[in-house]
Amino acid sequence: MIKSMTGFASLTREDEQATIAVSIKTVNHRFLDLQLRIPQAYADIESRIRQLVQQHVARGRVDVNVSVQLRTPATPTVELNLEFAAALASAVDAARATGLIAGQLSPGDLLRLPQAIIVRERSQDADAAAASATAGAVEASLAQALRDLDSMRSREGDHLREDLESRCKALRDFTDRLSVAADEGRAGVETRLLERVREIRLEAPADEALVAQEVVRFAARSDVTEEITRLRGHLAHWTALADSAEPCGRKLDFLLQEMNREVNTIGSKADGLRVSEVIIAAKAELEKMREQVANVE
Repeated sequence: MIKSMTGFASLTREDEQATIAVSIKTVNHRFLDLQLRIPQAYADIESRIRQLVQQHVARGRVDVNVSVQLRTPATPTVELNLEFAAALASAVDAARATGLIAGQLSPGDLLRLPQAIIVRERSQDADAAAASATAGAVEASLAQALRDLDSMRSREGDHLREDLESRCKALRDFTDRLSVAADEGRAGVETRLLERVREIRLEAPADEALVAQEVVRFAARSDVTEEITRLRGHLAHWTALADSAEPCGRKLDFLLQEMNREVNTIGSKADGLRVSEVIIAAKAELEKMREQVANVE
């Protein structure tokens, strides 16, 4: 399956407990590089979130941002620092015994001392049931965003596939032309060698059968039948990979390297001006395909 590595999706989900915002951005990368930012309160579901992302994305850099804004108003908890209060009462009693102060320690006195009273913010959502429900909503929101991302990357992948298929068609045409041009070039080599041998034979007689055998052997060095066959096989394998359900970007990249190797070998072995022209055009097409495959998951 040809799917683009580049995509973006975002959504906001609101319910009675919280407003959840999710955004996902993906770009090209050789491997899967997941960057996850979620509120610390939901760190316990991070592993599940990573697994969920990996079910949808096989390769690329993935930036996932999740924010949660609770709708439940925060309820403060007030705690008395008992150790500090006891030490303060003891000090006040000692001061009263020496006549430095009079009267009793009042609540107002404690409120004026920040060390005596501890005020903490505690959300009503802290109970297990509400926290679990919010965590489930976070996972559901992420799953929907990933589906949206898949849709976008699949649409981009359709455009990539259309372009790559047109280039594969051009390569098949180049392969056919290379086969014909190489055969013509090999025949031309044989003809030139035989003509040259006839010129030399006028000066020095030679065994015609042996000479013909050597001419054929020399011309066979420019035979590229095997390379043409392998190149056609690679193009057929390309179609099979593009039609499969699995991500194929890395395999297509490797296949392009093999195609390029075959084209280089044909260019070094085959003879003739027409061969050189087709080789240059084929290598240019392969380079364009390599640039496009860099975007395929």
